[in-house]
Amino acid sequence: MTELICSAKGCRSAADWALRWNNPRLHTPDRRKTWLACDSHRQHLEHFLGARSFLRETIPVADLTADD
Repeated sequence: MTELICSAKGCRSAADWALRWNNPRLHTPDRRKTWLACDSHRQHLEHFLGARSFLRETIPVADLTADD
């Protein structure tokens, strides 16, 4: 399995969280895109997506499935 790395710019830490989001102007309601976050960047990335009303859920990386 490939190591999952945080999506924050410049971060190379292992991801602990999956931030599931979509842009309703571009994506169907059931479509989910995923950003990964380490513990240090989770809040920052959630705030960025939340301020745009894109964030749908945050789950542990361990809960991701092959379909995600």
